[in-house]
Amino acid sequence: MIGITNTLLSSFSPTINRRTGLALLFASAVAIAGLAAPSSAFAEDKKAIKVGIISGEDEDVWRVVTAQAAEKGLTIETVVFNDYTQPNEALERGEIDANAFQHKPYLDNQIKTQGYHIVPVGYTGVWPIGLYSKKLAKVADLAEGAVIGVPNDPSNEGRALRVLQNEGLIKLKDGTGILATTADIADNPKKLVIKELDAGIVGRSVEDLDAAVVNTDWALKSGLTPENRIAQEPIADNPYRNFIAVKAGNENEPWVKTLVASYQNEAVKAEFDKVYKGTGLSAY
Repeated sequence: MIGITNTLLSSFSPTINRRTGLALLFASAVAIAGLAAPSSAFAEDKKAIKVGIISGEDEDVWRVVTAQAAEKGLTIETVVFNDYTQPNEALERGEIDANAFQHKPYLDNQIKTQGYHIVPVGYTGVWPIGLYSKKLAKVADLAEGAVIGVPNDPSNEGRALRVLQNEGLIKLKDGTGILATTADIADNPKKLVIKELDAGIVGRSVEDLDAAVVNTDWALKSGLTPENRIAQEPIADNPYRNFIAVKAGNENEPWVKTLVASYQNEAVKAEFDKVYKGTGLSAY
């Protein structure tokens, strides 16, 4: 910009007075700025956005969301990720406009550890986490010293341990929050071996474990069925509802309202129910 400014000033004729020259310079600068970046008015009225989602069944759901948005004049390009860390990184960097894959405890931890500026804007679904086994028919069949897998990311590990606590298998220390880890286990009467594994691996490891607490989406990807589920977290007052999220400051933009409305409707619910076969529930 400095080079352009000097050129413009030097090209003025001596007969052009200072006020006229400055006026022309200002007009040129405004025109150049308009070419260099979209105006705030344009940014507030986006007609095309990118939304980060996780690969798998949700891709089918978002094809319907995209069609619903198109009818409302909003073009959605889905950006597919293969793990839980990437969508928030991409949103924070401005590489995508929104994402839809997480619940509040997970986002809260991401904000705490990564300093993200991300807010939820509309609920999507809830996938009650469950205890799965291909060796046992019920929780009571777990023997002393049985090996149980749990996801190792902070929010989901605490969630998994609470499933075990609800079933009377362990007791967590008093005052333990939702980010509990195995270090917070105060009582383990059956001397269960709790094996911490990546969320994407724990479901595929069920064959090598006595049981595993698995997120529903990963359970589906791992070929687990409701018949393999021997326990499940309560659905009532569940804090783990997933949502669409955007950068803080964008939550009231018109395109955000259109995006949420494009998800929260009967056409999307029908596809959601078809894809998740009752393992996930609409949560809006």
